[in-house]
Amino acid sequence: MNRSLVGALSALLLGGATLVGAGAAPATAASPASTKAPASAKVSAKAPQAVDFTGTVALSNCSGSVVRMPGSADSDPALVLSNGHCLESGFPGAGEVIVDQPSSRSFTLLTASGGRAGTVRASKVAYATMTDTDISLYQLTSTYAQIQSSYGIKALQLSDSHPTQGSAINVVSGYWKKIYSCNIDGFAYRLKEGDWTWKDSVRYTSACNTIGGTSGSPVVDPASGKVVAVNNTGNEDGGRCTLNNPCEVDENGTVTVRQGINYAQETYIITKCVTTGNKIDLNLAGCVLPKP
Repeated sequence: MNRSLVGALSALLLGGATLVGAGAAPATAASPASTKAPASAKVSAKAPQAVDFTGTVALSNCSGSVVRMPGSADSDPALVLSNGHCLESGFPGAGEVIVDQPSSRSFTLLTASGGRAGTVRASKVAYATMTDTDISLYQLTSTYAQIQSSYGIKALQLSDSHPTQGSAINVVSGYWKKIYSCNIDGFAYRLKEGDWTWKDSVRYTSACNTIGGTSGSPVVDPASGKVVAVNNTGNEDGGRCTLNNPCEVDENGTVTVRQGINYAQETYIITKCVTTGNKIDLNLAGCVLPKP
């Protein structure tokens, strides 16, 4: 996984590697079991004009973003999207689903240029898992309207449609205040890393070489400005289906290893599971997120 920062820094201290500002994935959010940092990331020199740090946040060990659903109201409690492996309680186990867990975690809200706008705080983990996908959704104590009034920051909107192969994307790391630019190379039927397996994962082209701390970064489609995925992992060493070395498994069970390639989890599926008031309802028609 694009390990969280803790794992990345541990690896740097142990191995003497040089960090070139970037972020983390599943084994990329500072993974408790992870100690080796990914290779230095090649960060885009200039992000597309339409994409900046508006709506992004920095966690203590990962990146994230304030997001809203297509039907969210300004008066709804705001949500922060990150990875399941970025939870302050550690990685959820395979098959584990967390709902409505109290949390007072704080997030640094960023301005468009990446400066510090202020701090927002969670009231609970509304949903989190590393099964089928790798996401966490924190409900905040502030509404979207309150955040915009206090900080002048608008939330990013989740796209409600499947991302498109070949389309341009930006991976926006609030932790490192870096933006990666590349394209969607394709989709992995199954992506397996250690004990975890994810469905229909987004595969980046090689330019998005994310590292520890970028975990949880929103993947933004610059054409629409909407979030289409959340950054979560990459194959660091060419290992086969091990921690920090995810492998792709196709419908026939054929395994493919792509060293140096990074991945994200689609987020349109989240929009099918949120109802009025930004409440998670896993029983909604069309909702495929795992249930507890």
